[in-house]
Amino acid sequence: MAGILLHNCTIAMSIPNCTTLRKPIPRTSIASSFLHSSFQKCTLTRVLHSKLSPNSKMIKAMGTEPSGLSGFSGLGGSDLPVELCETRRLPPALTFRDAVDKLKMAIEELKLRPPCSRSGVLRFQVPLSSSVKAFDWLALQTYSLEGPQFGVHRDDYECYTSEKGLISEMLGVAGIGAAVYFRGTDSFSSQELYSIQRFLSLQSPSVRAFGLVCQSPINETAVMQHEIGSFYFFIPQIEVDELGNVSIMAGTLAWDVLLHYSFEEAVNALELSLSKMVYFVSPTKRTFSSKWLTGDNQKSDLAEGKSNVKMVCLSAYAHPERSTGADYLTLEQASTFDRFYFQLSRGSAYSQNMIDTTLDLNSSVKECSNINSLWASLIVEECCRLGLKFFCIAPGSRSSALAVSAASHPHTTCISCFDERSLAFHAVGYARGSHKPAVIITSSGTAVSNLLPAVNHFGSFVRCSFSLPPPDDRLPARMVLTTIDSAVHRASETPSGPVHINCPFREPLASIPTKWNIGCLKGLGMWLLREDPFTKYLRMPQFLSDKDSNDILGDAKEVLDIIQFANQGLLLIGNNNTEDEIWAALLLAKHLSWPVIPDILSGLRLRKIIAAPEEEDYLFVDHLDHALLADSVRRWAQPDVVVQIGSRLTSKRIAQWLEDCQPHSYIVVDEHPFRHDPSHIITHRIQCTITEFVDPILKLHCPVKTSKWSSWLQALNMAIAWEIRFQIDSDESLTEPYVAQVISEALSGDSALFVGNSMVIRDADMYGLGWFNCPSGSKCEKWSLGLPWVGIRIAGNRGASGIDGLLSTAVGFAIGSNKRVLLVVGDISLLHDTNGLAILNQRVRRKPMTILVINNHGGAIFSLLPVADRTRSSILNNYFYTSHNVSVRRLCEAHRLKHVQVRTKRELQHALSVSHQGLTDSIIEVASSIKDNAAFHRVVQQSAGLAAEHALDILSRLSKPEVSMSGVSLCKIQSMEYLFYRIQLCSPPTYATSKTNSKMFNREGYVLTVAFEDGSTGIGEVAPVDIHKEDLLAVEEQLRFLLHITKGVEISYLLPMLNGSFSLWLWRCLGLPHDTVSPSVRCGLEMAILNALAARHGSNMLEILLDSKKYFKCMNMGKADPIIYDRQGVQTAALLDSDGSPEEVAQHVAQLAEEGFTTIKLKVARRANPSEDVDVVRAIRQRVGYQINLRVDANRSWTYEEAVYFGSSVKDCALQFIEEPVNSEEDISRFCEETGLPVALDETIDNMRGDFLDKLVEFVHPGIVAVVIKPSLVGGFENAALVARWAQQHGKMAVVSGAFESSICLSSFVQFAHYLDLKSREICRMRNQQLGPAISHGLGTFRWLSDDVTTESLKFCFHPNGGAVEASVDDAGLLLRSCQLNHEAIQKSYKDEQLRQYTLAGNFDGFSYSFNVWDTGISQDKKTVIFLHGFLGTGEDWVPIMKALSTSSRCISIDLPGHGKSQIQRISKNGRPQGLAFSFEEFVEVLLKLIHEIAPERVVLVGYSMGARIALYMALQCGEKIAGAVIISGSPGIKDPELRRIRAAQDDAKADYLVAHGLKSFLKSWYSGELWLSLRCHPHFERTTRRRMQHGDIDALARALSALSVGRQPPMWEEMKTCKRPLLLIVGEKDKKFKRIAQQMKTGEISRRTVEVPKCGHAPHLESPLCVITAISKFLRELSNI
Repeated sequence: MAGILLHNCTIAMSIPNCTTLRKPIPRTSIASSFLHSSFQKCTLTRVLHSKLSPNSKMIKAMGTEPSGLSGFSGLGGSDLPVELCETRRLPPALTFRDAVDKLKMAIEELKLRPPCSRSGVLRFQVPLSSSVKAFDWLALQTYSLEGPQFGVHRDDYECYTSEKGLISEMLGVAGIGAAVYFRGTDSFSSQELYSIQRFLSLQSPSVRAFGLVCQSPINETAVMQHEIGSFYFFIPQIEVDELGNVSIMAGTLAWDVLLHYSFEEAVNALELSLSKMVYFVSPTKRTFSSKWLTGDNQKSDLAEGKSNVKMVCLSAYAHPERSTGADYLTLEQASTFDRFYFQLSRGSAYSQNMIDTTLDLNSSVKECSNINSLWASLIVEECCRLGLKFFCIAPGSRSSALAVSAASHPHTTCISCFDERSLAFHAVGYARGSHKPAVIITSSGTAVSNLLPAVNHFGSFVRCSFSLPPPDDRLPARMVLTTIDSAVHRASETPSGPVHINCPFREPLASIPTKWNIGCLKGLGMWLLREDPFTKYLRMPQFLSDKDSNDILGDAKEVLDIIQFANQGLLLIGNNNTEDEIWAALLLAKHLSWPVIPDILSGLRLRKIIAAPEEEDYLFVDHLDHALLADSVRRWAQPDVVVQIGSRLTSKRIAQWLEDCQPHSYIVVDEHPFRHDPSHIITHRIQCTITEFVDPILKLHCPVKTSKWSSWLQALNMAIAWEIRFQIDSDESLTEPYVAQVISEALSGDSALFVGNSMVIRDADMYGLGWFNCPSGSKCEKWSLGLPWVGIRIAGNRGASGIDGLLSTAVGFAIGSNKRVLLVVGDISLLHDTNGLAILNQRVRRKPMTILVINNHGGAIFSLLPVADRTRSSILNNYFYTSHNVSVRRLCEAHRLKHVQVRTKRELQHALSVSHQGLTDSIIEVASSIKDNAAFHRVVQQSAGLAAEHALDILSRLSKPEVSMSGVSLCKIQSMEYLFYRIQLCSPPTYATSKTNSKMFNREGYVLTVAFEDGSTGIGEVAPVDIHKEDLLAVEEQLRFLLHITKGVEISYLLPMLNGSFSLWLWRCLGLPHDTVSPSVRCGLEMAILNALAARHGSNMLEILLDSKKYFKCMNMGKADPIIYDRQGVQTAALLDSDGSPEEVAQHVAQLAEEGFTTIKLKVARRANPSEDVDVVRAIRQRVGYQINLRVDANRSWTYEEAVYFGSSVKDCALQFIEEPVNSEEDISRFCEETGLPVALDETIDNMRGDFLDKLVEFVHPGIVAVVIKPSLVGGFENAALVARWAQQHGKMAVVSGAFESSICLSSFVQFAHYLDLKSREICRMRNQQLGPAISHGLGTFRWLSDDVTTESLKFCFHPNGGAVEASVDDAGLLLRSCQLNHEAIQKSYKDEQLRQYTLAGNFDGFSYSFNVWDTGISQDKKTVIFLHGFLGTGEDWVPIMKALSTSSRCISIDLPGHGKSQIQRISKNGRPQGLAFSFEEFVEVLLKLIHEIAPERVVLVGYSMGARIALYMALQCGEKIAGAVIISGSPGIKDPELRRIRAAQDDAKADYLVAHGLKSFLKSWYSGELWLSLRCHPHFERTTRRRMQHGDIDALARALSALSVGRQPPMWEEMKTCKRPLLLIVGEKDKKFKRIAQQMKTGEISRRTVEVPKCGHAPHLESPLCVITAISKFLRELSNI
């Protein structure tokens, strides 16, 4: 928008250069969560007796009864919950009208399939753009709409507003109509509370009741004139909720046959309200709620009154009794509001802390002291009526009349500054943030000229100029009004921009009383009585979006056809100025499913994830700029259709690429008419709003095409994103790209970002963290809104003004947007606008700001431009960098602003956190360096370019055109097999804790083979090391689990990238959090898959990871000293234990040197005293000299003092390094400092889990010169590659080491080590570092192998060209391709045993039963485990876990009654089965009989949820048959009899719903609750729900739900206190309810162990099965020892 200048006065209107105002739309899901957390809590007792604010106002009552009440009274009737309480989430809507249409369609569908429930609450939610504000929507409802209406504001920021109390756009809720209401004249009784509670449930927590509670006797309103405690509550029919980045529109209907209100009546009432609302609402024109609340819509008159009424919200979250297991509300708490409006009927309303300032304009105009004052007052008043209420006033004599009028008006906000330039930029910022014009008042002369830098933003400067005559009472005053109206219209229409009004005032300029002729007011009679502008400029709406796409002809249809039939489409999203534009762009991205290139100013580059995104729906390519650094990518990426939304992009590289590739169709959508086509490639230019463009496209059928184009771009983006993140995170220093990443994480829902120009905006565009994949799903913790992302408002001053006025603009943007603004700006930009600090210090009506100043003491961008390579440093410093020594701290002190300087990453994170939580402005100064910044940028760009080349190379080599697979999949796994081996070692491994005289030493492990469907096979080795918390049984359990779940799983060709792709594959394809797979298992799995891929392409693992010949060619391009592509060999260090005397050890070292070893690692810290090891080292040096590299390994066996003694004693022995010298990793750096000895990490690396980079940052000390990486212990090649890359980045050696594995591992490690050596060369070349000598890797364990798993062992021998013992990479690849297993070493094999499935039928105690049974494994030590599933599950749910545990136990799962194929029926007297329900106890008796039949021995029960309750009951009641029980998310029942009755009724209602509406509808309702939030975010959730659809007998399933309800289960809390049977309690970390229950269950005569599964919710056995397997296995072993 633009602005108005008033000078002499000059009015300037500033409006962001973009927009037409459009009305947006609300959003779905947990609206009540923000209410519950945001509004103060109080008991109802406190509500009834607390003192109210004196700012409350009573609106005069106009009758004795509320008229037009919709809905029905919910008081009376049953005390049981309604049978149905459900929220149905509809797809996101583009516009307000679209949302209403979606609600109407949902109601029509509901009428076709009405619920069978006799009572219920149904809520429909539609997500909308966050620009829809609750009070603006409520203000649009006319006075003819009857029934209750309300609006409430969240008041977190009251302390930030000005003394005038203007309502800023805080989060709010508004509603109209009553789906059901509750009205009483006495204090709350328990029965009345129960009546309200009936309609509120955690199953649909966003259903809430709003209302008023009277706190003292009042007479002002006939509606509430009785005793304390009078109340009126209602559940709104139609509601608009603001949730920060999104809004929600909801429609709710309620019915209860017992209260004589049918479902049909509820539907008719909601339809009627919707029809009235749509008829009267015109969302295309924004209204101002503050104006509406003054009473200008004549709803009622605001009268003075005492504060005696409280606005309250009741929701299902006020639930202190949830730990009992009852899904029922006991309203002891309520949420109250300090700012609200409530209208019960047309004549009875109430408000508190809302605007109540009114202006008697008729008298105030006539009382103006002189004609100057009159005209100035008219100008200001007309501006306010047009919505221009923000005035920027520059001091000046000739503008005094306007300044006084503006400052005196009750509805204006004024700010002043001595610098007109800063003031003008401030106005631009306000207009950009608020989408409303700002008014600048200046004096004449150069004051107006100072506005030019900001006005220069708008191309041809002002849109128009008006010159008023001097004020004269002979002229009609309405001329002033029409001039202002015309000026605002010209400023606001497209293209928007500033207008200039010259207002010449005659002397006297002061407000000296002077008579004037009142006749000049002729014609203003109606204007004085109303609050509308004198002249209204109306724009006829465009109805293109309302037409069906089939009716659109001509050019429009041509564009739609181009989009619909594009093969390689690309969506570019440029500058989005409004929430509506961001919302529309997001919906367009979802609908097209094209690759999306979001610019930093689009609002979608730094998007926030709120749910688990579907891969195929959103293809954001955030790093195309860096991908285009690779020439191969530029040649490959050729879109045929480009659609660009908004203005030009920040990235010049992308713009140049688009010019080069010349797409067939280039469509640009923008509201302004300017060309902006410097490359002359645009084929279609559409001038309209983004919403108008998107609307017809959303009606097109655009099939989702899983094409190479989309999937490869996505793969490239992932590779570059990982590389950029790695480069930034692995550098311990605080870099400017790191700042660009961390700012996105610092933005919350109510935040906005303002980015400076130059390097700041480019860094944010290139390195901003939009969304980085989180394999564990831990980020999926918010509402389910139909869209996984929400945008973040981002603004900047791109254009002719360069870096000028940024601070002033950002402060204005903060006021206009009403958000917490984070400004990121460079030091030179700040110095250009230091007068903006004076504006910042005024704090007028805004939230606190954080200003992040990147201070590199000059203009850093020039260091990255070609001029830096061709210009002397002195010239650069003086004339380009403009180096300075200005103190930012002292500038802040001068303006009394909070300042903090940061120099490290942690300091920056802390400063941002403190600033975000603070209530004052904060300036954070980031210390940087031009030289270091330029060097780091070059490294990041070079590494990103190589990553793009490497990724595209892998994609090109591995993909086969003839194979048609979805996404980035190559093939599928057909089968897996593992073989247990035992091989002989010639001596004990060096990690052995004790020595033995036996001559036989064994190494045990597993050979894993993977077979693809095309016949390709790969081999891997799983070799756990017991000292690293892995044992063979636990490893075999995981292998059995994997053998079962990997059948038919797709293999992605992203896996060889080793950049998080394996972790992502484990999560998305296998449903396993990557950190739950044992390190040795993951290593073997990665090895087998990579070797299978190699076999598929006829190569070896190295060539799959890196095409070495092509790699060398790429590395040598443009190099004067090319790297020679020679033989491929990996040098190996010898490993030596230190047994024997110093002379004997030295002799052994001499023999190894004669064999050709150039590096030897010696084990130390095995002797009684470190001095003995000193003697050994000295003896070695005396014997072999210093030609041999000597390493020593202490294995963390020394104390710090012992290590220091050893280190000090061998300083002159030239050790290459000492591994793990101290027993505490905290002392490693201290050891380096004190001794000066080089150190290597080993066990420290092995013990790392989770985020390696976050832990490695502690070990950047230069004295740590190497890391020893054992892939079997760190979790495979991907983790090993990450650690190695970090080491190489910091100039440390990355040494690959074995752990006494067979030749299978050794061959893979040789290829992997060579891969790392090549990557090390790459890093040295990029950083211009000298290439060091070849690294000897720790593969000398081959000398321990007496025999091998393979018939031929990998050969290690002296190579004369290399001058050392080494292994050939080619030999290693050949061995893996054609290896033959040594069958004498193989002890057993396993291919996934057959699962036994059978039916057991019979009669028992008046029941006939038929149970489906799943059986696997053989009982060892008479150990049988019985698995009981939860409601809706089957025994098949347990099969993967059963397969895992079947190594040592017989595992049986049973389909419970009504589930799967199991049935139980009561037998009638005539012997025929009856479909009658059974009791909980009766079923337990039948189940016990079945268990006796299946397993004669004692059994262990494992139950989940419903099955857990059954298992616990049996463990407590069924004697010695039950040896123990594992309780997963279970409870002993509900203590309170009344709550049990209520819960039973709830489950009965759910059972009825299941029978009436079918399983599909029931599942959708069942899994919509908060309990399942974590499971819904799991990648296999849809697969789980598909399995749930397989139940055959719905009636039987419903009977089971009712009969086995926790409400009908006998509570077992007392029995728990005396239970001595072993119990294991398993709960998910995120399952707060059952964590509390488990804590209560731990009390008793014996201690009960509780396992909390990380990052899981209510279903840990589905979300993180390996953790559950580990816990159960440990419990079973403990039972065996009892």
